[in-house]
This record gives sequence, structure tokens and C-alpha cells, in this order.
Amino acid sequence: MKRAGLLLTLLFVTACSRADPAAQFGAAQQAFAAEDYAAARAQVLGALDGEGGNRDMLVLLARTQLKLGDGDGAQATLTRLEEGGFTNADVVRMKAEAAILRSQPQAALILLGRDNAAEAWRLRAAAHGALENGPAALEALRRGLAVDAQNFALVHDYARFQIAAQNYAAAGQAVETLRQLGPKRLDTLMTAGMLATRIGQLDAAKRSFSAAADAFPARVEPLTALASLADMEGQIDAAQAIVARAAKIAPTHPEVVDLTVLLASEKGDWETVRKTLVGKEATLDPRSANGLSYAEALLRLGHPEQARALFAKALLLSPQNPYSRIMLAEAQLAVGDARTALRTVQPLAASVLAGQRELDLAVRAAKAANDPSAGALLARLQSPQFTANQRLIGAGQAALTRQDWHAALAAYGQIPGHETDAEVLRRMALAASRAGLADAAQGYADRALEFSPRNADMIHMAALVRLDAGRDRDLMLRLMQQACELDPANRLFRADLARAVASGS
Repeated sequence: MKRAGLLLTLLFVTACSRADPAAQFGAAQQAFAAEDYAAARAQVLGALDGEGGNRDMLVLLARTQLKLGDGDGAQATLTRLEEGGFTNADVVRMKAEAAILRSQPQAALILLGRDNAAEAWRLRAAAHGALENGPAALEALRRGLAVDAQNFALVHDYARFQIAAQNYAAAGQAVETLRQLGPKRLDTLMTAGMLATRIGQLDAAKRSFSAAADAFPARVEPLTALASLADMEGQIDAAQAIVARAAKIAPTHPEVVDLTVLLASEKGDWETVRKTLVGKEATLDPRSANGLSYAEALLRLGHPEQARALFAKALLLSPQNPYSRIMLAEAQLAVGDARTALRTVQPLAASVLAGQRELDLAVRAAKAANDPSAGALLARLQSPQFTANQRLIGAGQAALTRQDWHAALAAYGQIPGHETDAEVLRRMALAASRAGLADAAQGYADRALEFSPRNADMIHMAALVRLDAGRDRDLMLRLMQQACELDPANRLFRADLARAVASGS
């Protein structure tokens, strides 16, 4: 009897201590409304422990998993709902979103069928974006806004698309709509901060990101944005301190990892770079920031052959990237292939924009290869004109950053030899276009293209100045498509192509 009584007592205590599923579900709903999706998932999973077949709980779990980017988890949850006999248009749309997260955009488009709801158009845009079809993505966003111009998620995605396309006027209008629809929502604050950053209003960006960090202490995105701002302002130690705060919330979050790597690279802490990325080598895109940092870490830590292979692949995939080129030359020199290193760095050293690092590397490679160009390169590096050029280059870049287009034109225009340097002409074309000097912009861009006709950046600029001026539409489209074909991974090129296609509709 005593044993039976003890067992009953234990069962009673266990039953009393078990969390109330209804209370946990309520807490999950509150967390979801507060955009704390990690807490919402934990609470709803606890609720489902007591009521595993509860339809409303499963729907909330699926929505939470989608917000967290867990496509596989959301798909499994949605399958449970369908196996339980429940499906509707929202479930189908969630399945489509899960398919996009699982890298199955075509499947998502099939699931959406002829669904004309605003949310369906938003998801179509995401699917087309995953398929790198910018024009179709922009068209889907616009058709969705025609159905419901007050759909917050749709306006948010449209704003982000226009920011990527550097169409800041359209992005600004979308941000104002977000402020009307949800002034205190995380996506409003983050998108407003992102736009402010892009247009050089760093104080406004910091206010927006700080407000987001205060309002959403469980989210890492505001902290990583603040860390990026600190890094832009040269405050690396402050940026690392902010990233450390973010790492306490979500140490494996991609933005936390990316910033950890970036800041360690800037400080020359290559062991931290290696440790952070070790085990991820197979998934690293060699031309990405992390891929390049990992390759440099290998070089600095005494593995030049491995580094050379990675930098060679990166340069092959993105031949316009000067960092890939200079680091490949460094790796080639490190393995004793000085003559190849000199050939690799030569395009950078020949530019009037060449800095201390490029010329110093070219001198070292030329000397190691016993090349007669070493003397001329060294003389150039030590000349007063080189020092003067560096001041002008710095002034031009600073003017571009603060969007003082006329000052940028003035600085770059004083550099001797700028008339025949494709990259300087490209920058001047951008400044002239933004200043409203359409004829000058087209002149600079076309000359840049003459000097570097297979360079995707020059082709893109020749298209962009025409797009901004609203002229030569057929040629503009051909050039924009050609730039995208040469550099298909370039998101700016894809977004501008989408804007170019849409400009005729």
C-alpha cells in the first residue's frame, strides 16, 4: 500500500509540474508577435508535447520555423498538418516558402500556381530571385503591390530589392510606407537603417539600428548592423565588442560568423579566421568575403599552395576583383613563382589608381624574377607624383562615399593619366550620372568600355548611365544582360537588369 501511495503521489506531482499547453501556446503567440522567433519556437514545441495534434499550434510552429529560415523543419510540420487532414491556401503558401528555403524555387512556383494573393506574388518574387531572374522578381513584386499595396512583407521585400538596385528614391518611398504600416517593427527599423547607410546618412542609420537593438534584445541583426557601422568608421575594437554581444545570443548566426571573420581579418588575427571557418571549407564560395579571408589565413599561416589554388579559383570566377588578384600574386610569390606573380599583379600596378600595396608587390615580384621593370616600378613608388596621386585618389573615394559627386569628379579629373584608365573613368561616369550630367556620364562610361571591353564592371556602367538617363534602351538592355552573363553572381547587376527591363513597361 505504501508503495502504491508513493507512486500515486509521484504521478500527481508530475502532473502538477507539467507545463500547461494552453499557457505555453499563449506564450508562444506573444513571443511571435514580439518577433522573438527563437522563444516562440521553444514555447510552441513545449505546448505540442502536451497536444501533439493541435492544428493551431502546428500552424504557429510552421510560421515560426519559416521566420527562422528553417525550411526543412517547416516542411516537416506542414506535412504533419496535411497528414492530419488540414490544408488551405495559407498552408500551400507556407509550403512554397519552405521550398524556397530548401533551394527548390521551381517547386515553389508550381505550388503557387495561379494564386493571385499578394503573399503569393511576394513568394514568387523570392523564387525568381533564387533563380537569379531579377526582372521576373521585380515584376512579381509590382503585381503583388497592385493587389495589396499595404502588405507589410511585400513592401519590405520591394524596399530591399530597390536598395540592392541602388534605386534609392523608390526604396525611400517604400520605407515611408513601412513606417506607416509598422513604425516599430524590426524590419522597418532595419530597412530604414540599411537605406540610410547606403546613402551616407550614418548617424540616422545608427539611430535606427540602435532603436531596433533596444526594442528587440533577443535579435542579433541590429547588433551586427551596428557593428558594421562601427567597422565602417574604423572602430574595429568597438565593432568586435558589439559582435561579442551578438554571439552570446546566436553564436552560429551567419551575420555573427561573417563579422567575426571580417574583423579578425582586419586585425590580422588569422588564427581566429581559420578556427571560425574550419570545417566549412566545402561550402565556402571562394570569391565570397569568407572564402577570401580563409584563403588569406592559409597564406599567412604558412600554407601558400592551398591559398594559391583558392585565390586562382576566386579570380577565375570574379576576374574584376582586385583583392583576389593581389592575393593570388602574393601566393604565387610565396611559392616561388615570381614571374607569374608579376604578370598577375601587372594590371593593378599599371593603373593610375595603384597604391602602395600593389606597387610594392609588383616591385618584389619583379626583383625576384630579375625583371628589368623593377627599377621603373620602384622609381614610380618613390616619386612625388605617386604621393600626390594617393591624396587625389583618397579625396575622390571619400567624395563618392559621402555622395559629393562634383567633388569626386574634380578629384579624379586631376589624376594624370585618368583619361586612359578604365577604372577611373568608370568612377567618374558614376559620379557624373548621379550628378545629373548625363552626356558626360555616357562619355566617361563609353571610354572606359573602349579601354576594357570585356570587363563586366565597365559594361555594366555603360548600361547604367543609359538606364539612369532614359536613353538608348535597346543598347542599354544588351549591355546590362552582357554584364550579368559575365558576372552572374553579382546581385547589383541582376537588380539593375530587373530595373532596366521594368523601365520599358
